[in-house]
Amino acid sequence: MPQVRPARHDDLPAILEIYNGAVLHTTASYDLEPVTLESRQEWFGQKEAGGWPVLVAEEAGEVVGFATFGPFRGKAGFDGTAEHSVYIREGVRGGGLGTALMAPLIAEARRMGLHVLVGGIDAENAGSLRFHGRFGFVPVAHMPQVGRKFGRWLDLVFVQLILDEEKSEGGAAPHGPAQTGAR
Repeated sequence: MPQVRPARHDDLPAILEIYNGAVLHTTASYDLEPVTLESRQEWFGQKEAGGWPVLVAEEAGEVVGFATFGPFRGKAGFDGTAEHSVYIREGVRGGGLGTALMAPLIAEARRMGLHVLVGGIDAENAGSLRFHGRFGFVPVAHMPQVGRKFGRWLDLVFVQLILDEEKSEGGAAPHGPAQTGAR
C-alpha cells in the first residue's frame, strides 16, 4: 500500500522524472518537450504560495506518482473551480496508485471549499476516462483537434466533478478558495 503525503522540495527530481516520462511517451500532457528542474521548482513554489496541494505517492521510499490541482482560469468568477492532474510513473500504472492519490486530492478540494474539480484528458485515453468515472467525474466537453502531438491532431475531453451538491441562486458556489485563503 503506498503512502500518500504532501510533496516536499526534495521530491521534485522524482516528480520531474514522472512528468517528463509522460511528456515524452504519452498524450497525458500536451507539452512537447521535457521540462527542467528549474521550471518544476517554480511550479512548486507557485503551488505553495497559492495554497494549492501537491501530493505524492511513495512506495518503498520512492516517489511513484503525484497529484495536484490549481486555478482553472484566472478570473475571480472561477475561484470555486480547480483543474487537477494525476501522474503515475511508467511501469507502475494500473496498480491503484491513481486511486490512492485521487481520494485524498478530492477530500482536500472539499476541505478547501471548492465546488468543482475539472480535468482535461486526451480523448483516446480510455483508461483515464474510466478512472475518473469511478470517482464520479462526468464528461462535459469533447473538443476535437485542439492539440497536436506525435504528428497528429488530438481531441481533448473535459471531465468535471461537482464536489458539493449544494445549489445556490445563479449557480454561484457558496464557498470557495478565495474565502478560505487557499488559492
